[in-house]
Amino acid sequence: MSGTSSERETAARTAEDSATAPVHATGPGTATAHAPDNGTRPARAPAGREGGGEDEGDDEGGSGGPAGNGSDHHTKVTVLVALVANLVIAVAKAAGGVLAGSPALLSEAAHSVADSLNEVFLLAALRRSRRPADSKHPFGYGKERFFWSLLAAVGIFVMGGCFSVFQGVEALRNGAEEEFSGYVAGLIVLGVALLAEGVSLLRALHQVRRQGGGLSALRDPALRTVVAEDGTAVLGVTLALVGMALHMVTGQVVWEASASLAIGALLVFVAYRLGRDARDQLIGEAADPELSGRIREQLRAQPEIDSVEALFTMKMGLDSMLVAARVDLVPGLDSERVEKVAVRIKRSLARTFPEADQVFLDVTDRPAGESRESPAATGERGGA
Repeated sequence: MSGTSSERETAARTAEDSATAPVHATGPGTATAHAPDNGTRPARAPAGREGGGEDEGDDEGGSGGPAGNGSDHHTKVTVLVALVANLVIAVAKAAGGVLAGSPALLSEAAHSVADSLNEVFLLAALRRSRRPADSKHPFGYGKERFFWSLLAAVGIFVMGGCFSVFQGVEALRNGAEEEFSGYVAGLIVLGVALLAEGVSLLRALHQVRRQGGGLSALRDPALRTVVAEDGTAVLGVTLALVGMALHMVTGQVVWEASASLAIGALLVFVAYRLGRDARDQLIGEAADPELSGRIREQLRAQPEIDSVEALFTMKMGLDSMLVAARVDLVPGLDSERVEKVAVRIKRSLARTFPEADQVFLDVTDRPAGESRESPAATGERGGA
């Protein structure tokens, strides 16, 4: 750090906040300032985690506050549009598939049934993930969003992908005979389905644009799942149309069976990608490296911090993140100053990074080398 010790102390005194947070001893030479804030904190915090006069965040329940709830409202509308479209399409496809004896159409019906069930999962995710924190879940229920998204991915895999592959294999083994009227009915049903799925996809893409577009807008697993489902549905209906048309022209069921197999493979791939993302978030995914780097730089820029020995981050929900840092302070700070400095640094992080609503600072005066070799820094006991 640049500047003399007296200059550092002067800067520290002028920057201190009048409020304080409890500092809990964790061993010789260490003190831990626990300082969570914002809306995910319960009304009555568990022992050892009470704030020290911090400004409360949003009281909307769960992470994200009003902004997050506004985004959830738009996502809920998008999910409901997709649910209604999928229910209507599933009935039409199933009826058309039975009447026409079309494996591709029955595969698409299974796809729509799976999508309808998944929309129910996503609605549950939106509702349950916004529940306020309590004594049993002090970090809130944000990860419910990831859990229900994982169930949606499993539904796509089992009810959509596996059934479509089964229909394709059965068609290749046993063949399928269709009347001309069956072809016509099937093509009409698929045409209507393509229109409905297209409207639902446009609604989802409209919300993506409203939220800034790109990958950042798709960080919400509910919206990401709807976009993936609708995009896959449009492509799947197109494959079914092509397969049925070629079957009608050539009289060879292999075209329709191949379309069914292709739809199944597509659904399995989409389910794998969605499930992998949900799994990573459920088991404790770290924040984006660029964001972690910015947090580390802000900590290093504090006049009272001599070095940042370790930094851990973990996504707790859509708009909630845990930050745990082990920092070495400059010499000469008494215990009261350490308390005030810890609270001010925590507030500084919360203002700059609103999603960092759970901040824990482990203040130590141990040598840097010893701190880096500690179990918390190396991850032997799960981090700081």
